Amino acid sequence: MHFDLRQSARVLVSCILIFLFAVPPSLLAQAHIVSPADLQKEVLASSQGRQLNVDKVKQLFSTPAAEKALKSAGMNAQQVKAAVATLSDAELAQLASRADKVQHDLAAGNLTDRDLLIIVILIAALVLIIVAVR
Repeated sequence: MHFDLRQSARVLVSCILIFLFAVPPSLLAQAHIVSPADLQKEVLASSQGRQLNVDKVKQLFSTPAAEKALKSAGMNAQQVKAAVATLSDAELAQLASRADKVQHDLAAGNLTDRDLLIIVILIAALVLIIVAVR
């Protein structure tokens, strides 16, 4: 009996092609499908987290001391608040954590009016710069 390499290769390619056409592609992809309910939950959680971060940053800019600081720097508080919503999720999360720290330090009495003025102006300038770069 003579072993023919070409014949063996043809049989192997034929078997592979039969398998590919016989098995439905949807059956092979079932392991990677995300259910619509899971996808909706993730989108909702992301949206709620973003809105929470927007609220934190806007709350910082809504304090009387922050409004006074923005006015003394010649910045429009409404423009800064509107620009907050246009930030990316990562930028917004970073600013929200800074806003939380400022609010905490302010409530604890660790910040003077001068410190708050500097911080608020820097955060507002950062927001406006990010928006202007886009």
